[in-house]
Amino acid sequence: MIKTQSMYTSLNIWKTSRKLFLEYFDKYTLEQLNKLPEGFSNNLIWNIGHVVVAQQGLVYRSSGLEGYVPNELFDLYKPGTRPTGKTTQAEADELKRLLISLIEKTENDLESGKFTTFKERMTGTGFYLASLQDALEFNNYHEGLHLGFMMNIRKFV
Repeated sequence: MIKTQSMYTSLNIWKTSRKLFLEYFDKYTLEQLNKLPEGFSNNLIWNIGHVVVAQQGLVYRSSGLEGYVPNELFDLYKPGTRPTGKTTQAEADELKRLLISLIEKTENDLESGKFTTFKERMTGTGFYLASLQDALEFNNYHEGLHLGFMMNIRKFV
């Protein structure tokens, strides 16, 4: 697949977004990342895990590809889940690694032509995704929402 200007823009926005998520690992302890403030249904680390697996679902699974996140991790953070316990340091380290490594993998897969199909679908929030480009753009919107949730949660940890 040839990357268009729109695709380059989407990928650059995504890179910036992921750097902002990455900063949470430097600014907060594992205990703070795991803290579920009263009145909230998720915590900082769940939001990070969620954006990691959501991107894999939106871009890879919608394209008929497996992606790079183990099913066990996918099941912990997929849409509709909530924190089930304390995320371990090892799992937090894996999420931190995936935040950045998935960018390069996705870019390489785009350049190598790995994406050949896309299953059109409606997201749970009512957005119609007709193409891979739609999925990339929706992913940025989705990650922005979760970054906003995290900015609110951080006030209470």
